[in-house]
Amino acid sequence: MAYSIEKTGKTVQEAISAALSELNLSEEDIDVEVIEEGTKGIFGIIGSKVARIRATVKEQESNNRCDVASDFLYTILNNMEVEADISVSEDEENVVVDINGDDIGIIIGRRGETMDALQYLTSLVVNKEYDDYKRVILNVENYRQKREETLIKLASRLAEKVVKYKKPVTLEPMNPYERRIIHSSLQGHKYVETYSTGEEPRRKVVIALKK
Repeated sequence: MAYSIEKTGKTVQEAISAALSELNLSEEDIDVEVIEEGTKGIFGIIGSKVARIRATVKEQESNNRCDVASDFLYTILNNMEVEADISVSEDEENVVVDINGDDIGIIIGRRGETMDALQYLTSLVVNKEYDDYKRVILNVENYRQKREETLIKLASRLAEKVVKYKKPVTLEPMNPYERRIIHSSLQGHKYVETYSTGEEPRRKVVIALKK
C-alpha cells in the first residue's frame, strides 16, 4: 500500500526535490508521475504554469510489524487527506502506534470511535502474516491518556455521589477499554462496586453501593 504526495515547482525537478525533502528519501526510493510539465510563459512570467508531480514511495518487503503498520496507516491517512507523523514501536506483546499532527481530530472521532476502528483494522493487517498475535495500541495526540484521566476523575466523582445519595448510577454506553478504566479505578473502593449491564455496543457501567 504505497504512500503518495503531490508537489509543485517551477520545473519538474524542483517539484521532485520538494517531494524528496518532505519524504526524507532519495530519488531511487520513489516513483514519479509528471502531472503537468510546467511552462515558462512569455518573458518567463505571462502565462507560465508550475510543474506538478506525484511522488509514490516504492513498496518494499516489510520484515516487521512496525513497517506494516506504518505503511498501512500512511495510506489510510493519505486517502483521508490528513497529514500526520506516525511513530511505531514493537515489544514482545504489543505494537504501539503514536499519531501526531495539526487538526487531526477527524482521526479520533466521537469519543475515540474512529481511532478504535483504525486500531482494529491495523491489528488485522499487522497480524495477518504472522503466527503469533500482538495487540495493536493506537494513540492519537495522546488521546487515550487524556481520556483515561477524565474517566478516572468521573468515576471518583460518581462514586461519591452514590455514597452520598445511596442510589446506583448508570454511566453512558462505553467501549470495553473505557469500561475497564472505570472498573479498575474503583476496584479497591471501600463503599462502592461496579458491574456492566446491557449488550454491545450499548453496554454500560453501573456504580452501586456494596451489599
